[in-house]
Amino acid sequence: MRRAVTVTVNGAAHAVEVEVRSTLADLLREDLDLTGTHVGCEHGVCGACTVLMDGVPIRACLLLAVQADGREVRTIEGVAPSPDELHPLQEAFRAKHGLQCGYCTPGIIMSAFAFLEGEPAPSEEAIREMLSGHLCRCTGYHFIVEAVAEAARRLAARGKA
Repeated sequence: MRRAVTVTVNGAAHAVEVEVRSTLADLLREDLDLTGTHVGCEHGVCGACTVLMDGVPIRACLLLAVQADGREVRTIEGVAPSPDELHPLQEAFRAKHGLQCGYCTPGIIMSAFAFLEGEPAPSEEAIREMLSGHLCRCTGYHFIVEAVAEAARRLAARGKA
């Protein structure tokens, strides 16, 4: 069974017909070819599929695509201001080596993006708490914590939290 869904992704409206059992991750990856949203555990535990829906981090593997009807979604592809420019959060991850294989990185960046909007000068403890919803098998999180703290400093310097 298929159903029409209209969703705004990274500022662009899309009308798509999806299987009612398809997840938001399926819609993003298969129907819209936005493959930056990674699917890891498919149980909402690892956080690799994290995207923002109406500004709130959610697990795209747990949400049915039909539940996103009429909503606004931001993926990792919608974080950078332009194709030639990285967001300060992405710059900080690169500068501080906040990624290893990169599989979990898009989900972590999406959570950190929303986190920094509400917490412009976070403590290390607050950053670690935010990261507790993500699993990374490649690193001990130290560089990720440094990257988020650096991003907060860069955003503050730009006058933008």
